[in-house]
Amino acid sequence: MKILHIFKREPSKTELEIVDFHSKANKVNLIKLYEDSVNYDNLVKEVFEHDKVFCW
Repeated sequence: MKILHIFKREPSKTELEIVDFHSKANKVNLIKLYEDSVNYDNLVKEVFEHDKVFCW
């Protein structure tokens, strides 16, 4: 399963633990909106390419 985590701010320790848990049995990708300039076309593409999306 492909899981996407989108962070609008730096993740907390608990959020990182959840990402780590998900990555043990799934393909996990992160998008850090707080660090990068946002390519919204790519963001929408990524959302539709993943099975689950978590927004933090």
